[in-house]
Amino acid sequence: MASSFVLDASVAVRWFLDDERSTEADAVLARIAGDGVLVPAIWPYETTNALLAAQRRNRISRGDVATALEFMQNLPVSIEPASALHAERAWNVALARSLTVYDAAYLDLASRHILPLATFDDALRRAARKSGVSLLRI
Repeated sequence: MASSFVLDASVAVRWFLDDERSTEADAVLARIAGDGVLVPAIWPYETTNALLAAQRRNRISRGDVATALEFMQNLPVSIEPASALHAERAWNVALARSLTVYDAAYLDLASRHILPLATFDDALRRAARKSGVSLLRI
Protein backbone atom coordinates (compact mmCIF):
# COMPACT_ATOMS: atom_id res chain seq x y z
CA MET A 1 0.00 0.00 0.00
CA ALA A 2 1.35 3.42 -0.92
CA SER A 3 1.39 5.93 1.89
CA SER A 4 1.00 9.64 1.46
CA PHE A 5 2.33 10.76 4.86
CA VAL A 6 3.67 9.68 8.24
CA LEU A 7 1.22 9.83 11.14
CA ASP A 8 2.21 10.27 14.77
CA ALA A 9 0.24 9.26 17.83
CA SER A 10 -0.62 12.83 18.84
CA VAL A 11 -3.04 13.01 15.92
CA ALA A 12 -4.59 9.56 16.26
CA VAL A 13 -5.37 9.90 19.95
CA ARG A 14 -7.40 13.05 19.30
CA TRP A 15 -9.92 11.05 17.28
CA PHE A 16 -11.09 9.32 20.44
CA LEU A 17 -10.90 11.93 23.21
CA ASP A 18 -13.88 14.24 23.15
CA ASP A 19 -12.01 17.07 24.87
CA GLU A 20 -9.22 16.94 22.25
CA ARG A 21 -11.18 16.30 19.05
CA SER A 22 -10.64 18.85 16.35
CA THR A 23 -11.56 19.48 12.76
CA GLU A 24 -7.85 19.22 11.94
CA ALA A 25 -7.57 15.71 13.44
CA ASP A 26 -10.75 14.65 11.66
CA ALA A 27 -9.37 16.00 8.36
CA VAL A 28 -6.26 13.83 8.79
CA LEU A 29 -8.48 10.81 9.44
CA ALA A 30 -10.41 11.51 6.24
CA ARG A 31 -7.16 11.63 4.26
CA ILE A 32 -6.03 8.31 5.70
CA ALA A 33 -9.09 6.55 4.34
CA GLY A 34 -8.12 7.47 0.81
CA ASP A 35 -4.35 7.68 0.96
CA GLY A 36 -3.07 5.36 3.66
CA VAL A 37 -0.29 6.25 6.07
CA LEU A 38 3.08 5.02 7.23
CA VAL A 39 3.97 4.68 10.90
CA PRO A 40 6.94 3.33 12.86
CA ALA A 41 6.58 0.10 14.82
CA ILE A 42 6.04 2.04 18.06
CA TRP A 43 2.84 3.71 16.83
CA PRO A 44 0.36 1.03 17.94
CA TYR A 45 1.97 0.90 21.39
CA GLU A 46 2.16 4.66 21.76
CA THR A 47 -1.47 5.23 20.77
CA THR A 48 -2.64 2.37 22.97
CA ASN A 49 -0.63 3.71 25.92
CA ALA A 50 -2.13 7.18 25.47
CA LEU A 51 -5.63 5.69 25.44
CA LEU A 52 -4.83 3.66 28.56
CA ALA A 53 -3.60 6.80 30.32
CA ALA A 54 -6.82 8.57 29.31
CA GLN A 55 -8.86 5.63 30.61
CA ARG A 56 -7.02 5.72 33.94
CA ARG A 57 -7.85 9.43 34.21
CA ASN A 58 -11.52 8.68 33.46
CA ARG A 59 -11.40 10.62 30.20
CA ILE A 60 -12.52 7.61 28.17
CA SER A 61 -14.22 4.34 29.08
CA ARG A 62 -12.69 0.90 28.78
CA GLY A 63 -15.29 0.05 26.13
CA ASP A 64 -14.39 3.18 24.16
CA VAL A 65 -10.72 2.18 24.27
CA ALA A 66 -11.61 -1.25 22.90
CA THR A 67 -13.66 0.39 20.14
CA ALA A 68 -10.78 2.77 19.33
CA LEU A 69 -8.29 -0.09 19.11
CA GLU A 70 -10.57 -2.03 16.77
CA PHE A 71 -11.08 1.09 14.66
CA MET A 72 -7.33 1.66 14.33
CA GLN A 73 -6.79 -1.98 13.32
CA ASN A 74 -9.02 -1.38 10.31
CA LEU A 75 -7.26 1.75 9.05
CA PRO A 76 -4.98 1.56 5.98
CA VAL A 77 -1.84 1.91 8.08
CA SER A 78 1.50 0.51 6.97
CA ILE A 79 3.72 -0.24 9.96
CA GLU A 80 7.44 -0.21 9.29
CA PRO A 81 9.05 -3.04 11.25
CA ALA A 82 11.45 -2.12 14.01
CA SER A 83 15.16 -2.70 13.54
CA ALA A 84 18.31 -1.93 15.43
CA LEU A 85 19.37 0.33 12.56
CA HIS A 86 16.14 2.36 12.77
CA ALA A 87 16.54 2.64 16.55
CA GLU A 88 20.08 3.92 16.12
CA ARG A 89 18.95 6.43 13.49
CA ALA A 90 16.17 7.63 15.83
CA TRP A 91 18.69 7.99 18.65
CA ASN A 92 20.92 10.15 16.44
CA VAL A 93 17.95 12.30 15.39
CA ALA A 94 16.87 12.60 19.03
CA LEU A 95 20.32 13.84 20.02
CA ALA A 96 20.53 16.27 17.12
CA ARG A 97 17.01 17.71 17.56
CA SER A 98 16.45 17.44 21.33
CA LEU A 99 13.58 14.98 20.93
CA THR A 100 12.61 11.76 22.62
CA VAL A 101 13.67 8.68 20.68
CA TYR A 102 9.97 7.96 20.19
CA ASP A 103 9.32 11.29 18.46
CA ALA A 104 12.57 11.02 16.55
CA ALA A 105 11.36 7.70 15.10
CA TYR A 106 8.51 9.54 13.33
CA LEU A 107 10.82 12.28 12.07
CA ASP A 108 13.39 9.79 10.80
CA LEU A 109 10.69 7.73 9.07
CA ALA A 110 9.29 10.79 7.30
CA SER A 111 12.79 11.87 6.31
CA ARG A 112 13.82 8.48 4.92
CA HIS A 113 10.63 8.06 2.89
CA ILE A 114 10.43 11.73 1.87
CA LEU A 115 6.89 12.02 3.20
CA PRO A 116 5.20 14.83 5.10
CA LEU A 117 4.62 14.34 8.81
CA ALA A 118 1.24 14.74 10.54
CA THR A 119 1.71 15.76 14.18
CA PHE A 120 0.30 18.11 16.78
CA ASP A 121 3.45 17.87 18.91
CA ASP A 122 5.09 21.30 18.94
CA ALA A 123 8.65 20.06 19.54
CA LEU A 124 8.32 17.52 16.75
CA ARG A 125 6.92 20.16 14.40
CA ARG A 126 9.88 22.46 15.12
CA ALA A 127 12.35 19.62 14.63
CA ALA A 128 10.71 18.66 11.33
CA ARG A 129 11.03 22.21 10.03
CA LYS A 130 14.71 22.37 11.07
CA SER A 131 15.33 18.99 9.42
CA GLY A 132 13.68 19.93 6.13
CA VAL A 133 10.80 17.47 6.62
CA SER A 134 7.52 18.90 5.41
CA LEU A 135 4.48 18.94 7.67
CA LEU A 136 1.13 17.73 6.46
CA ARG A 137 -1.11 20.71 5.92
CA ILE A 138 -3.84 20.23 8.47
